[in-house]
Amino acid sequence: MPRGTSLPQSLRCILDGFSDCFTAPTFKVFSALVVGFIARPASRTVCGMLTGAGLARFWHHARAHRFFAVARWSACEVGLALAALLVRHLLGPDEPILLAVDETLFRRRGPKVHAIGWWHDGSAAGRKVGLGNSWVVAAIIVRLPFLTRPVALPVLAALCTKPGPSKPALARELTDALTQHFPTRTIHLVADAAYGCGAFAAIGAQVTMTTRARSNAVFYQPAPPRTGKRGRPRLRGQRIGTPADIAAAGTWRTTRITRYGKTVTCQVTEISCLWYGAWRTDPVRVVLVRDSHRGKTRGTYDIAIVSTDQTASAEDIVARYAARWSLEVAFFDAKNIVGVGEARNRVKKAVERTVPFTLYCQSLITVWYTINANPAANVGERRRNAPWYRHKKNPSTIDMLIALRRAIITHELTQGSPGQATPEEIQHAHSIWDLVA
Repeated sequence: MPRGTSLPQSLRCILDGFSDCFTAPTFKVFSALVVGFIARPASRTVCGMLTGAGLARFWHHARAHRFFAVARWSACEVGLALAALLVRHLLGPDEPILLAVDETLFRRRGPKVHAIGWWHDGSAAGRKVGLGNSWVVAAIIVRLPFLTRPVALPVLAALCTKPGPSKPALARELTDALTQHFPTRTIHLVADAAYGCGAFAAIGAQVTMTTRARSNAVFYQPAPPRTGKRGRPRLRGQRIGTPADIAAAGTWRTTRITRYGKTVTCQVTEISCLWYGAWRTDPVRVVLVRDSHRGKTRGTYDIAIVSTDQTASAEDIVARYAARWSLEVAFFDAKNIVGVGEARNRVKKAVERTVPFTLYCQSLITVWYTINANPAANVGERRRNAPWYRHKKNPSTIDMLIALRRAIITHELTQGSPGQATPEEIQHAHSIWDLVA
């Protein structure tokens, strides 16, 4: 990409949707760093992005660092523009938005790194506490025609600080931002048990919340009618009990549920009630699930799911909560394949904007692949090159990343006049091939 930003037309059409979030000079840097981050197979630091874009010999590295540390742009505004892009291309006109929120840790070292601290790391294999920056991430879950599994595409991220708002409070802020950005869309929010707390009380009619209840959660009957006597009316009815009490008293039925890519036979029971300790007077439904092999053992269940959705079936609520796991897969791909978190920033603005920027790049890869690539051909090529890989039916994240890298490299090698390449162009092409080798 000598001396300027030259993009494949397929990628340029996507990135042009973000031009209103930047000034013209900053948008040029944004486009170059997106290409550099995607094209760079390793060391995806800020300077690595500049090298991946082929601009290290033409731009001073401070230009890339200033984009994150000084330039005037909002990571939230860019994320909302990305969310609008996903909804426009990957969802139907009136299809609800399935939104997942969770936190993850990107490990860092150094006393001068902004907001660094010891945080819980759910993805760690051993010790569940690590040093680094903790992020609350909101991702839109979509189902693509060429995949059998749901895919979570990050669209917003908030940095956790000590002292500062709690993680559920940050997740509520991200949810409210998306709710305001899509005032006509229904949003189905899913999260794990850590987010079943008061931060999501009175979430609004446009949003439903589905989470997992802890084993010691206590549920109550809805408030009884007013008696007409003086004093404050009752806000809750009689105590129902914990999920184990509901399981013991409930009427179980056998049904088929599709979750985690499989359709299985399970038993479910449900009840409408209040989760007064968490969501106060918001009416909820508790859906208990247990595998069919448990039989009719009294008081046993596998998982208790709580939802404010009063219209969806129990099967849909269970499948919706199971789709939350795709966000954990997205975190794994971000850290091990895409390279999110490899940038080494220290100052406040740079730390707050680099991880969201790279998470957005991860989502852009999937959007580009869905619009422009040929999944069947990619899977066929992979199976021809690795004939022992007989069970591959769907493209993976790394397949999508390689397809976009090839498009960028092909554009690099074919742009310009069809005449004889200059020695400088040949050397530049060789450097690009070395980057992806």
